[in-house]
Amino acid sequence: MPGTTGLPRAAKAMTVCTVVALVVVTGYTVVLGGSGWLWLAWMVLVLVTVGMASAGDG
Repeated sequence: MPGTTGLPRAAKAMTVCTVVALVVVTGYTVVLGGSGWLWLAWMVLVLVTVGMASAGDG
């Protein structure tokens, strides 16, 4: 669409979710100790977010 720039709304929402998940996983790690599964899940979320951002509007 002419005149629009930046990420699509869904990619912006995924970015916010990814940042919130990072804060939650980091807090969990500090309070209760590290969990490899949590960090793996966060990395998968990052990869999905990057994929959505790079896909653009299609």
